Amino acid sequence: MIRTSDAARRTPGYYFPTPLAGAPDGLAAVCAALGHALGATRAARRPEGPLPAGDPTAVLAAAGAPLGPAQLPTEGIGPEGALRLLARVLVEHGVDLTHPHAAAHLQPPPLAVAVAADALADAGNASVDTYDSGPSAIAVERWVVDVLARLAGLGPAADGVLTPGGSLSNLLGLLLARDAAAARRGVDARRHGIAALPGPVVLCSELVHFSVHRACAALGLGEFAVRAIPVDGRRRMRPEALAGVLRNLGPERTPLAVVATAGNTDFGAIDPLPQLAEVTREHGVWLHVDAAYGFGALFSEHLAPRLAGLELADSITVDLHKLGWQPAAASVLLTAGAAAFAPLGREVAYLNPADDTDAGYEGLLGRSLQTTRRADAVKIAATLLAHGRRGLGRLVDTCHGLATHAQQRIAAEPELELVCPVELTTVVFRYRTPYPAMDDEVNARLRRRLAESGRALVGRTATRLAGPGSPRRVCLKFTLLNPAATQRDVDALVDAVLDAGRECLTELDRELDEEGAA
Repeated sequence: MIRTSDAARRTPGYYFPTPLAGAPDGLAAVCAALGHALGATRAARRPEGPLPAGDPTAVLAAAGAPLGPAQLPTEGIGPEGALRLLARVLVEHGVDLTHPHAAAHLQPPPLAVAVAADALADAGNASVDTYDSGPSAIAVERWVVDVLARLAGLGPAADGVLTPGGSLSNLLGLLLARDAAAARRGVDARRHGIAALPGPVVLCSELVHFSVHRACAALGLGEFAVRAIPVDGRRRMRPEALAGVLRNLGPERTPLAVVATAGNTDFGAIDPLPQLAEVTREHGVWLHVDAAYGFGALFSEHLAPRLAGLELADSITVDLHKLGWQPAAASVLLTAGAAAFAPLGREVAYLNPADDTDAGYEGLLGRSLQTTRRADAVKIAATLLAHGRRGLGRLVDTCHGLATHAQQRIAAEPELELVCPVELTTVVFRYRTPYPAMDDEVNARLRRRLAESGRALVGRTATRLAGPGSPRRVCLKFTLLNPAATQRDVDALVDAVLDAGRECLTELDRELDEEGAA
């Protein structure tokens, strides 16, 4: 029952359509509303595959049609009606990440406990920028950061902050690296910019995530500041090549950071972190490790040794929206020490005056580029508490096992070519045709054919198959993040690729015959 006085109800203009979520009766209303929405999802016509079948333009039109004209309605349809409508749209016209043939992206089906905890955090609507905006949310984020820093092997001075995603964690890590390098040159980049910083350079693998280039553009360094270091046959940055580049940088250049990758997006490759850390220490350069994908391997006793050397980083990007089964956003930037965040410090009269901070009323404003920041750590904390390292490790090992099974199956198929060995949960391969010049076209077409049919959702990338200088070729990719899938599901996924490849090859043969006849 909403406690509102009769006088307030009689006030002209008074309008109270639904309970507020954070109040006791509001939480009950949230539960009831979710019940209505879930009822609608059970009644909805779920696609047979991971995607709704059809041409993408038609699918998007069908998804938008139930919403009506793109104008704000004069009268609403009520909470129950709105949730039922949206639930039906999302289920009937959306992606089903729980389907075992959804294997395109680093986008897992989230754990139920994480989704429930996220709703609980949303109901409170706390912000972690100031103490009085959400003390419990601040405490939860600090706990999550400490747990993850310890899991990474960082020392007692480690610190960190949650961010909206891995790309933003990389941006923040490079901002801190930039300002640290500038300070060593006697430049205050925060106040005076980087004009006085000679020739800034960021060194990284040639397979680094594109967010590093975006970050350099956003930080005023320019994308040309990125210097690509060649990789070895396992697609890992070569430490000797990095050392050579650093040795040959003249005084007119300022190396800001080396960005290593622990689990690159396409191949799951993990750069040799101990050797890279040795090189960066020798040259006094910040080591940032993009472990957005690979960090989750630390949950697994079997895979954790592959991330040896992570503890030597100055900053680490984590994204549990990948190998952590969290709803987005669930990224964290960890640093070896709290002092790294000094460039972000701000004293704002209405948020964190010095006397309040001295009295212990301190929030996390000085850790982030954001001000208001939601309590994203709550869902991560719920997951860590609910499942523990062992439970999450079993999920990681299950998905890694599915990937190794897919690798074996692909290697046994004459029509398929394995591009590289499995490192984490990603498998990269190609469909081979009798006409090598048609391979790229067939691989691109068969992926679109599977998506349009709704049968399967597989990834696509491009890579050099024959070493430096060779052309990039279209490849297919399984990203296996569904621990409920089975080896039989993987076999059926491979069969779907084979069927689609044969259909596309037949189609192309017919087109070539028609062109020849014309």
